[in-house]
Amino acid sequence: MSEEERTIHVGYLSRVEGEGALHLAWKGEELVDLRLRIFEPPRFFEGLLRGRMATEAADITARICGICPVAYQTSACVAVEDAFGVTLPPHLLAMRRALYCGEWIESHVLHMLMLHTPDFLGVPDAMGVARLNRDMVQAGLRVKKAGNALVAALGGREIHPINVKVGGFWRLPRRDELDRVREQLVAARPEALAMVRWMGTFDFPELDRDVPLVALRPADTYPFFEGDLGTTTGLTIDVHQWSDHFAEEHVERSTALHCRLHGQPYLTGPLARFALNRDRLPDDLRALADELGLEAGVVRPFRSILVRGVEVLYAIDEALRLLDGFPVHLEPSVPVTPRAGVGWGASEAPRGTLVHRYEIDGDGRIVSAVITPPTSQNQLAIEADLRELAPELRSLDEDAARHRAEMAIRNHDPCISCSTHFLTLERVIEPA
Repeated sequence: MSEEERTIHVGYLSRVEGEGALHLAWKGEELVDLRLRIFEPPRFFEGLLRGRMATEAADITARICGICPVAYQTSACVAVEDAFGVTLPPHLLAMRRALYCGEWIESHVLHMLMLHTPDFLGVPDAMGVARLNRDMVQAGLRVKKAGNALVAALGGREIHPINVKVGGFWRLPRRDELDRVREQLVAARPEALAMVRWMGTFDFPELDRDVPLVALRPADTYPFFEGDLGTTTGLTIDVHQWSDHFAEEHVERSTALHCRLHGQPYLTGPLARFALNRDRLPDDLRALADELGLEAGVVRPFRSILVRGVEVLYAIDEALRLLDGFPVHLEPSVPVTPRAGVGWGASEAPRGTLVHRYEIDGDGRIVSAVITPPTSQNQLAIEADLRELAPELRSLDEDAARHRAEMAIRNHDPCISCSTHFLTLERVIEPA
């Protein structure tokens, strides 16, 4: 065997949210070093929450991410409501679900069109995509704009919504507000379908992965914040059992924690949601998935862009269903009485399952908080993808290898800033 040494180093990952790097090294044909490094400074959100009123958690945690604030607000509200024993009536659950639809639309389209499509077309950025297909980029932006409008109508504004609260919302939308956003969603639907069918013509690198998948699995619908946690390993648990099966750990190469399921890497996100909940999709979207080559039970990371497209269409259809006949005359929230307890909340952020746990005292203040974002769960699975691709990467020239490796990372749309909100520091005082 040749002892030729080779390295691939990407000092700064492009077209991902946050700051990360990649290093691979071979000695002969053996991959001897693989590091997906996350070096963005941690932001200590769990520490910021300690001592604050639990009812503030939704607004504070929304600032973890400007791309998926609804996910953080939803998981926070569900966790606090769990601790306080609050049950929301159907119309508020529907409004919360419709708001989440808006975030899926805007986040997925941003990733698909601006961050991931350039990889498949061999251009450096979204401007290059526009030069090749201006009409499709403009159509995609209109779809994203419809998602933004839905978040603004229900959440009060497009980024870091201000209408969300524990127990529901501060106000319900007026019928004219819903009618305006409904018009945009109806117009966006055929453009979203055209966009995903166009993306279905891309040349997809082949990579089949056998990795445990984790996502919420409701009884009869595609998940946003409902149901138990399901896995492709056959495990189904209530979110309150999370810490019995999942564990986070520090690793030297990352300022984000790494999460394992029974000591093993696993994947959450669109591929996991689709695999575990494909049967919850309506017939037309299952038929579209078949048309796009998204087979049941087969995990192909490079086709994740198409799964996101199916989810965009689902979110549009679901939002329209929820908005039609929405009872704007009912109360925007239910009473909330603080009490001591521990609450858990999980929801399906665009990038995967987001879990919050709060311990709350009798005054309603947070004693401790644990937030497990999707990217900290997916890092090890992303590294496993790269390890599977290692023989191919070694055979490519420098530029092609870097491109394929970055593309493999972008398959999972990592939100690095989300993952770096926690770091345990230990101060050692030497004796005098």
